[in-house]
Amino acid sequence: MEEIVVTYRFGPGADPAKEARIIAVGQTAGTWDEKWASRSADLGRHLGKVQDIRPLVDGYEADVAFPAVNVPDGIGALLTMIYGKYSLSGRSRIVDVRLPEGWGLPSRFGIRGIRQKTGVRDRPLFMGIFKPSLGLSPSDLAHLLRETAEAGLDIIKDDEIMPDLPGCTALDRIRACRPVLEKVQQKRPGQGAMLYAVNLSGSGAGLHEKARLLVKEGANALLLSAPAYGYALLEELVSDPEIGVPLFVHPAFAGAYSGASDHGLDWGVVLGTLPVRSGADAVLYPARYGSLPFSEADERRIAGNLRQGGVLPVPSAGIHPGILPRLMDDYGPDVALNAGTGIMDHPMGPAAGVRAFFEALERWEKKEPFDPGTIPGGPLKAAVEKWGR
Repeated sequence: MEEIVVTYRFGPGADPAKEARIIAVGQTAGTWDEKWASRSADLGRHLGKVQDIRPLVDGYEADVAFPAVNVPDGIGALLTMIYGKYSLSGRSRIVDVRLPEGWGLPSRFGIRGIRQKTGVRDRPLFMGIFKPSLGLSPSDLAHLLRETAEAGLDIIKDDEIMPDLPGCTALDRIRACRPVLEKVQQKRPGQGAMLYAVNLSGSGAGLHEKARLLVKEGANALLLSAPAYGYALLEELVSDPEIGVPLFVHPAFAGAYSGASDHGLDWGVVLGTLPVRSGADAVLYPARYGSLPFSEADERRIAGNLRQGGVLPVPSAGIHPGILPRLMDDYGPDVALNAGTGIMDHPMGPAAGVRAFFEALERWEKKEPFDPGTIPGGPLKAAVEKWGR
């Protein structure tokens, strides 16, 4: 019988054997004692089992195995089983979830598919964010798109906080930007497309139809804040053949799941395992050397889980050209470097912000230093002088 094995971490004052059994029984059969032994053939196959308990310096870890047959219908059922009501106790943190091979939905594009669509094969993808996030008109966004596209940007996305404001809905944005995307394609004959990930926002009832409409209107990628809107919605979008475009997952609200060190779910689960098994093609998350506090261990778990599933890692938040050497040393070419202010707030303009990344890549490949005094005048020098390295 296939099993889902979950590792729970308990604090130093816990009784790990007792807590693990509460989880194993309470999150599956609900109750179990000898009077049910005669029904074990029917009921016992749904019962969770404690596999292992290990002492740690600052607490304990326990592995609990759940029958995979208990969750035939997706991430929502999985989370309800492995944490569900027990999460309300506040007595544990899930640090790992090991799922059977083939459980969940595979990516339709992932690293390989996004490379094929963009035509970028042997270098990192460069990705930008429309900034300012709110207040620009669709024509303003189209202008920014044109400017950055002409400089060679591979992917651009809405900011996750861009809702359907009157006069600047997602549909307004794609209608204004689609002609630019088409012109970019014409100027790159035989090459790939520039992707524009349009943000999905709104009520749950209308998001699926909105996604379909945006794709019909020319959207070639979509952005979903899956931790906020739900991984079940991501599964629904991935399963729809009418939405045949890459799906980028934004980490908004993930800190509510993972921010506490002694409760919730590990970052590698929330931004790695869950989106991978929900069919995401690319996942954004904070880079540890960016603008949000984040540990190297957390970042490595996320990236490792994504790559294991063939999903594109997108380190974000505070990315700028001066830290490209660190990014390349950590990730190699199979990564999308996502910069908002690092492109849009460049002193010489957004196009120069894009060119600064290409200059940084060339300089890194040649093993040349990034000390401002050694960089010739131009976009990269201006970027390093503003944001450092």
